[in-house]
Amino acid sequence: MVRGWYIGASGMNAQQSRLDAISNNLANVDTTGYKRDVAVNKAFSELLLRRMGDDGVYQLPSGTGDRAPIIGKIGLGVETNEFYTIFEQGSFKATASNVDAALDGEGFIAVQTPAGERYTRNGAFKLGKEGILETKDGYPVLGENGLIRLSDDRITVTQDGGIYSQETGGLIDRFRTVRFDNERYLKKEGTSFWRETPHSGPPHVAEEGERPRFLQGYVETSNVNVVNEMVQMIEVNRAYEANQKTIQAEDSMMTTLWTRVTNLR
Repeated sequence: MVRGWYIGASGMNAQQSRLDAISNNLANVDTTGYKRDVAVNKAFSELLLRRMGDDGVYQLPSGTGDRAPIIGKIGLGVETNEFYTIFEQGSFKATASNVDAALDGEGFIAVQTPAGERYTRNGAFKLGKEGILETKDGYPVLGENGLIRLSDDRITVTQDGGIYSQETGGLIDRFRTVRFDNERYLKKEGTSFWRETPHSGPPHVAEEGERPRFLQGYVETSNVNVVNEMVQMIEVNRAYEANQKTIQAEDSMMTTLWTRVTNLR
């Protein structure tokens, strides 16, 4: 019965992790370029139960010397394995800014931060005081030739990420767009940044054919579906309550056992 407490408690902890992921998704439903997370749980190894002190028919291959009949298996609960990010494409929202750009397809735009190079799909940019293209947080956006410097916002962004001046028609730079061998292992950082990990592998510049399509004057919205997240929240609450009732039932049985043992003595 004590094991039942631990099994129920592990289930409650797992549901709490799911609830944390759902809450974070709902909090970022309006965050540009946000990708929703899903809590992935794994079960502990099952325990094989046998009847002690009772000989029976061999249940295992001959020669093991084990005659105890197998009763069955019992689960030992679950634990949160990881928070898995769903990289589904978000929808596009039009803006009134020429320096905004949305990514249609896999890939990230490189950004320079004090902690090093980071990567984002948040294409809501602004023109800084020194003519440097920046994120809304003030971090410089990187082009293939370094920082992207603009004289004004009269630019044209082509589908391959090229930035051209509307006045002269000349190429200013092209967005530094990167890809990873294992995007699922990228680490979230801040509101809309990603950083590489040993499991994701280093970034490589996306060449022709693997670059995402750039849409000027648009931003990519969050891929969070509010209705689905609310339904999952209800499921989590019910599962949490079910595990809670399991613990209460185990506690009631244990109390009854202790009371009867005391009376017998």
